[in-house]
Amino acid sequence: MSDVPTMDLDQLVAIDVHTHVHRSVRGETHRAAGEDMGEYFGIGSMPRYSVSELADYYRERKMAAVVFGVDSVSQTGEEMVPGNEEIAELAAEHADVLIPFASIDPGRGAAGVRAARRLITEHGVRGFKFHPNTQGFFPNDRAAYPLYEVIAEHGLIALFHSGQTGVGAGSPGGGGIRLKYSNPLHVDDVAVDFPDLDIILAHPSFPWQDEALSVATHKPRVHIDLSGWSPKYFPPQLVQYANSLLKDKVLFGSDFPVITPDRWMKDFAGLPIKDEVRPKIMKDNAARLLGLAGPAQPA
Repeated sequence: MSDVPTMDLDQLVAIDVHTHVHRSVRGETHRAAGEDMGEYFGIGSMPRYSVSELADYYRERKMAAVVFGVDSVSQTGEEMVPGNEEIAELAAEHADVLIPFASIDPGRGAAGVRAARRLITEHGVRGFKFHPNTQGFFPNDRAAYPLYEVIAEHGLIALFHSGQTGVGAGSPGGGGIRLKYSNPLHVDDVAVDFPDLDIILAHPSFPWQDEALSVATHKPRVHIDLSGWSPKYFPPQLVQYANSLLKDKVLFGSDFPVITPDRWMKDFAGLPIKDEVRPKIMKDNAARLLGLAGPAQPA
């Protein structure tokens, strides 16, 4: 990939591939980051960070972070706050620790495709976050394929939320959020139709963990991030595969701010992960996938 962010990999202890920004530097906040999410994760009121505040947080910890919002305008009627441009522009000011992704609701159609191309060529985003539940679409819906074409054309990453979500949890009717959209098997079609597209399945994919492991072992460019759950709750088969068949394709992610990297890493230390695999998960796999490091060396 081109335009690699300037950062000193040797000085970083980890790369967190899954963090959210919920507050604009103009003071606006993302309404989707509501109390239901805070209650779901047991943290009370949802903390809201701007891009610059998030950069400071990760710099203190000698970590880098992929940062993004979620554009669900087709379902909410509201624009994402902060917008993709703000996230990308501020991330560029903190390129020692931040890597900007964008989010385009597939419901935007051709306008969204044009916006994606502009975000890549003019703002240097490195990937795109999709949230099928809040965007109300199946990842293998052909209406989304023009977006994937642009992402694949530029050699970037498509990151898909998978499994249950805290958005709408506990509210009547789950806040209208339908869980069916986030089965990883729908992403398997995308991996077939876009064989050169790098894909991340975000989160332990409850209740479809085995499906996610199957897709990631079968499709060479599909990865799994471990965000959104404390590692002490990871299902045994996820730990087993992370230690073996998927040791080069599993990525540290926190889902900050709902889970802090400090808590995640503390709980991860208690898992029976092989010593030679831990640095792969914490940094090396992400560095390679993001184009910050060379290809993996044979074990």
